[in-house]
Amino acid sequence: MPIHALDLFCGAGGSSQGAVQAGAVLVGAIDAWDLATATIKSNHPGATVLTQRLGPDSRPDKSLVKRGVQLLLASPECTNHSVAKGNAPRCEESKRSANYIVNYIEDLEPKWVVLENVVQMRDWHGYDPLIGKLHRLGYGVTPQVIDSADFGVPQTRKRLFLLCARGTVPQEVPVPSGILKKAAKSFIDLGTKWPSRVLYLPGRAEATLARAGRAMAELGTDEPFLIVYYGSDGAGGWQSIDRPIRTLTTLDRFGLVTWRGGTPFLRMLQVEELKAAMGFPPAYKFEHGARRDHVKMLGNGVCPPVMEAIVRHLTAPTSPIGSSDGGRSPARRLLVES
Repeated sequence: MPIHALDLFCGAGGSSQGAVQAGAVLVGAIDAWDLATATIKSNHPGATVLTQRLGPDSRPDKSLVKRGVQLLLASPECTNHSVAKGNAPRCEESKRSANYIVNYIEDLEPKWVVLENVVQMRDWHGYDPLIGKLHRLGYGVTPQVIDSADFGVPQTRKRLFLLCARGTVPQEVPVPSGILKKAAKSFIDLGTKWPSRVLYLPGRAEATLARAGRAMAELGTDEPFLIVYYGSDGAGGWQSIDRPIRTLTTLDRFGLVTWRGGTPFLRMLQVEELKAAMGFPPAYKFEHGARRDHVKMLGNGVCPPVMEAIVRHLTAPTSPIGSSDGGRSPARRLLVES
């Protein structure tokens, strides 16, 4: 029997797609952004997709209860945990959105729960109480920070995953051995498919030119490279295309510099390339909204190959369950004591 999955705070469907690739059937998905839900509906027409904002009193629709959800996925709002927010004021209500999944767990009693967020969520004062709630509901919880580059995605993207199983404590997802990390050049079109403009145009921002200058000083001329066009960067503002791209954000962050006849040209990475950088299959459609909306959906998303690996690990009949420390982990002790 296939495993029925529900995706809360689903965004454009990265987690959903990964679960489906692992063999699950997506029966439902919920998000507050209509363009995101339209996107996931286009790609998963058999699912019940709802556009609604979850809150502390939200509970699953009766139709979802009847479908028998065994796998609950959730990616609560992360902006107010993330360092990408900078020094802007933090919204506590947004952080509390992680708690809104509890009613769904109570009503649906799924066998597995996977909660995804930025790693800074661990610093939130509500993090330990949330795990305590999951323990009291009968779930073992294993927090694991996963880098998508370790799972065949051409992007360095570290995220926190709470792996939850009813009645047991799941082991961490093993990092595949023998996989060479994919470089950014694996998804970048170095030709002239998309228009570029000469790098040294009048009015080009000095910061952009300085970043490009640092790259040229390191690589020489005629070597393509990526620069951070928008936002700050602590690594010189550029990177080689011979390694995974750094973390995509909700802004149009990365520009590509290529060369023609010794002259450097610059263009932004395109949605098709960003989609591949997240590990979405080529057939996955982003057709609702404008380009900036697609960039935002991708920057907010979960890499499907990572969720695929997690779901395969949790749901495998022969998957080893338990903690590698022989039962001495805090998660196992809390489960036993609750």
